[in-house]
Amino acid sequence: MRHAASLDDIATAPLLWADFAPAAAVETESGTNPNAGHRERLRERARKGGLNALPDYELLELFLFRSLPQGDVKPRAKALLTRFGSLAAVLAASVEDLCTVKGIGAAVALDLAALHEVALRAQREPIVKRTVISSWTALLAYVKLALAHEPREQFRVLFLDKKNQLIADEIQNHGTVDHAPVYPREVMRRALELSASNVILVHNHPSGDPTPSHADIDMTRQIVEAGRTLRIGVHDHLVVGREGVASFRSLGLM
Repeated sequence: MRHAASLDDIATAPLLWADFAPAAAVETESGTNPNAGHRERLRERARKGGLNALPDYELLELFLFRSLPQGDVKPRAKALLTRFGSLAAVLAASVEDLCTVKGIGAAVALDLAALHEVALRAQREPIVKRTVISSWTALLAYVKLALAHEPREQFRVLFLDKKNQLIADEIQNHGTVDHAPVYPREVMRRALELSASNVILVHNHPSGDPTPSHADIDMTRQIVEAGRTLRIGVHDHLVVGREGVASFRSLGLM
């Protein structure tokens, strides 16, 4: 099976986007841009030593070169990492939150958000093309990439057909830093609309700790019960945090 692209793999994409860069920007970089020497040296190190050898801030710099064809982007790359804590968190941040960092405007923020979406779609490919149950490792990687750094709770449902292939991955509700309201009847109503035979529940804990709470357990039991009367199975409930992904089924909670 072809492996899904990692964040490092996806981050190489800007090096291939020269055709999309404005001609004037390219000319400026090779002409009057005082930072052109640094940019070319960093690119050369990336070509010779490999992207994996670069620290996070330099990998982020390489991407920002395309978004910001002039100026020193190193301070902005470091400011992003300081503000959000990690490269993964930078990419997962919302456009609005990215714009709070000095020197990051709406256009750059949108580029970073687009990079995250590219990574998500690449990670989702093996889930879509195979039965979810047989692609469990890929599924865990996908939900962690999607939710581990979300600043607010988000409740999602993966709707599966009778062969356990993914029909849809939908956000059912956004919440606060510690709560996302969930209505079992709404989950099941949507499952019926999509002709889903099974579902996998997914939500995140912004605290970082994926340990299920008592409220999580009670809510899951209500959804399982609602599904039982409609013959819609609940395969699992995954709780995502920066520290990992907790599976209700693996923990014996369902």
